Amino acid sequence: MIVAGVMSGTSADGIDVALVRMEDADANAAANACVRKISKKSNGRKKQTAPRPPMKFLGHAEFPYPADVRRRILLSMNSPRASVAELARLNFLLGELYAEAVIAAQKKLRLKAELVGCHGQTLYHQGVGAAFLGRNLAVTWQTGESAVVAARTGLAVVSDFRPADMAAGGKGAPLVPYLDYLLYRDRKIGRIALNLGGIANLSAIAAAASLKQIVAFDTGPGNMVIDALAEQLFGLPCDRDGLIAASGRVLEDALERFLNDGFFRELPPKTAGREQFGREFAREFLHACRPVRAAKAAGKTSPTDAPRAVEKRDVIASATALTVRSVALAIERFVLPKGNFSELIISGGGARNPTLVAWLTKEARGLGLNLHSSDEFGIPSSAKEAVAFAVMAYETWNRRPSNVPAATGAERAVVLGKISFP
Repeated sequence: MIVAGVMSGTSADGIDVALVRMEDADANAAANACVRKISKKSNGRKKQTAPRPPMKFLGHAEFPYPADVRRRILLSMNSPRASVAELARLNFLLGELYAEAVIAAQKKLRLKAELVGCHGQTLYHQGVGAAFLGRNLAVTWQTGESAVVAARTGLAVVSDFRPADMAAGGKGAPLVPYLDYLLYRDRKIGRIALNLGGIANLSAIAAAASLKQIVAFDTGPGNMVIDALAEQLFGLPCDRDGLIAASGRVLEDALERFLNDGFFRELPPKTAGREQFGREFAREFLHACRPVRAAKAAGKTSPTDAPRAVEKRDVIASATALTVRSVALAIERFVLPKGNFSELIISGGGARNPTLVAWLTKEARGLGLNLHSSDEFGIPSSAKEAVAFAVMAYETWNRRPSNVPAATGAERAVVLGKISFP
């Protein structure tokens, strides 16, 4: 079966579509060796899923959001004032855009999908319970009407993956560790898969680890803070190729203040989004980077002794360093004590930022890790999350669980998503 995976991440820069061939072969030795069965307790007895299927990446396509659509999405994320009517319209509009992207990807790749797995656009994600009308609730919302996608493409669509995990006591994220395990588990090599999207998240897979032994969590901001500040300070959607950061200097005092933030010290499993690292955080970060003092106030007597004024490029450099060092701290604190790891495999939009990658390479070497790209393992870095939701959709279609309780904190493995039929 060919499955189209559709992903639009927290950076809201566009839609990624990946086509994957899934082959359910119970007798396939590669599948049996690659993945262990997940077990769960139900009605006092243990149940096991079937062996996980092998997969083949066929190709992918990228479709940027129109500028006005991206602007509306960003305004709607974690918004205290978005109208119900606008959110409803956005839901159906995104359904149309997702459908068009799937149709265009099939045409480009000259392939026909038989199923769609669509993550949707996250507008709000609160993985930890909070009080609401007398109840303690953890909630999430991915928008993009799957019924529209099904009607336009003529294909069944699996969507809304996160709520089932949350209903089982999990945080609903991260979900990509399921694919990471399929791709990177090795009998002799410990690997850490790092996705640098709007939010950065990792999956640490020790040598010969079982699915239950994965360590996976969100480490903090990926591109989110960098993008927000690039737009605010330079009118750009991102720091393309990391050129601005490369020309700036890191403001160590401001950086250390934020690295001591409570989120970075929280034990996994944990998840983050714009609720933690969105507009409000970016404003606070910018404010902390701007305590420029005159030479007299700093106690300097000579112009040559005066501190250099903070420039806009320094803020971007510091935001980039925040991503890099928060990842390194997460690995050092929460991953390396769990086993021996030698490889760090990166994917996501941040993998296209040479400055971020160069700084991360240096940090990784200090931790004894060699940096690689997911491209080296056959999955383009920009396509990996879309591939993940294609794989999870296939599992859902076959009524098999694909969350990783060790990563999300769920009480059990569950079948994810809801199915819309054309």
